[in-house]
Amino acid sequence: MYRSHSCGELNATHINTQVTLAGWVQKSRDKGFMNWVDLRDRYGITQLLFDERRTEKSIFELAKTLGREFVIQVKGTVIERESKNANMATGEIEILVSEMTILNAALTPPFTIEDETDGGEDIRMKYRYLDIRRNPVKNSLLFRHKVAMEVRKYLSDLDFCEVETPYLIKSTPEGARDFVVPSRMNAGQFYALPQSPQTFKQLLMVGGMDKYFQIVKCFRDEDLRADRQPEFTQIDCEMAFVEQEDILNVFEGLTRHLLKEIKGIEVEKFPRITYDYAMKTYGNDKPDIRFGMEFGELNECAQHKDFSVFNTAELVVGIAAPGTGDYSRKEIDALIDWMKRPQIGALGMVYVKCNEDGTYKSSVDKFYDQEDLAKWAQITGAKPGDMLFVLSGEANKTRTQLSALRMELATRLGLRNPAEFAPLWVVDFPLLELDEESGRWHAMHHPFTSPKPEDMELLATNPGKVRANAYDMVLNGNEIGGGSIRIHDKATQQLMFKYLGFTEEEAKNQFGFLMDAFQFGAPPHGGLAFGLDRLVAILGGQETIRDFIAFPKNNSGRDVMIDAPSIIDENQLNELHIQLKLE
Repeated sequence: MYRSHSCGELNATHINTQVTLAGWVQKSRDKGFMNWVDLRDRYGITQLLFDERRTEKSIFELAKTLGREFVIQVKGTVIERESKNANMATGEIEILVSEMTILNAALTPPFTIEDETDGGEDIRMKYRYLDIRRNPVKNSLLFRHKVAMEVRKYLSDLDFCEVETPYLIKSTPEGARDFVVPSRMNAGQFYALPQSPQTFKQLLMVGGMDKYFQIVKCFRDEDLRADRQPEFTQIDCEMAFVEQEDILNVFEGLTRHLLKEIKGIEVEKFPRITYDYAMKTYGNDKPDIRFGMEFGELNECAQHKDFSVFNTAELVVGIAAPGTGDYSRKEIDALIDWMKRPQIGALGMVYVKCNEDGTYKSSVDKFYDQEDLAKWAQITGAKPGDMLFVLSGEANKTRTQLSALRMELATRLGLRNPAEFAPLWVVDFPLLELDEESGRWHAMHHPFTSPKPEDMELLATNPGKVRANAYDMVLNGNEIGGGSIRIHDKATQQLMFKYLGFTEEEAKNQFGFLMDAFQFGAPPHGGLAFGLDRLVAILGGQETIRDFIAFPKNNSGRDVMIDAPSIIDENQLNELHIQLKLE
């Protein structure tokens, strides 16, 4: 037996107990006649005592050779500590060691295995197995496990069945780029790794499974960022014989359950807003509603003077930033420079200070009087002590720019409290969006999303006005889940492929299996998928998902620990019928 107890469970009730512990040496303190060693495992830290008078000489001398991260096993007696540590669960006791075995010596680690480490991100990713020993990463992985277990429990109690779907599937042209896998036995042919189990979960509904879920790995070959990895995990769900309201109720219930069980927070019924309202009021379809700063459209009261910048704009829109009325000119200029960065692309910005005495001072006083500026303040909800920031230009672009400013100001003003949770539903998305370069319509969600029944006839005359039977769940400004009611008959699915630019042959080649299945009694069905990595990170109070994944990739999609992707042997390439042509 390597251990009788963990390093986190012993306390004063165990005094005089003989115990066996095993773990890693966190640190040691050699005082000559006494040596203290902190022994660490996943569960905590226990202090070991090697005493020249009470410890066998060979064991006492061996203890002096221990280095950081040595793996050891000790036997000894639990005794009361003279200097207790109230900050440790085991701070009342220590182990007087009688036997010790070095199970494995260790090199000095390249960074300190402590909560506040001296290791940079690159070096910690290279030695990720060491980084996992640190409490912040270890606790993030345990937190992820807890969330996943609560998901499984909740859905299983509602009669959902977890079913595994294939990882080697067929490549399709819709969505992000596929990762492809060559087939050795089928020369010149390739599998794709799934971007989601979409068609398989629909086929499970055709198969009568009724309620399906899967915590499943998915893959997308796309550019990375803080909340995106080439491989990610979804809580993938589907239900038969349901309408949109049924799905919203089930998965709102799941999210409320997680907030209560994981965070101890009770949340009332989630607000619902339409896609059009979200874009008009917040400038994006995943608004953070923990704070205000809602958009105020100013065209009517800003385009009647000789300010040509506003007069020629499709949209003039502003927000009121609370408590920023005392910003200095230097701070305002810095914010304007931030908006002019290529990532945002604003050409400039108008500002209005709302003074405490009820007057206004703006960067366009030459064109607008106090009465004009008071109307702007009224429309945006600005109060004395606030500042208005106004942008103008092409409507969609300007809303996107102002949305970025809204989030940046909220961050600077401390309004994005990670301990506060504000979920909502966004519904009534457009079914299709036009790619201006190709002139083709693309599915905003995916080509299996059902149009709103009342909008079906618009497909032929005004496809851009057709609303999807689709919905997204948003939490703290992040989309954490999305789904739709699916098309479940062949004729409608063929019509959708037609409007997406597929020929009949292309549609049959890519998705014939699904349309064939629809002819054998497919029930009405719909579903939703949560991004587990992102959900866990937000519940854990973080914006980045990396620390909640055991072995993440870097921003170039590389695993620097195992050095992947890598070149493979020429013999393997030959077996796969692949000839590389690198330029």
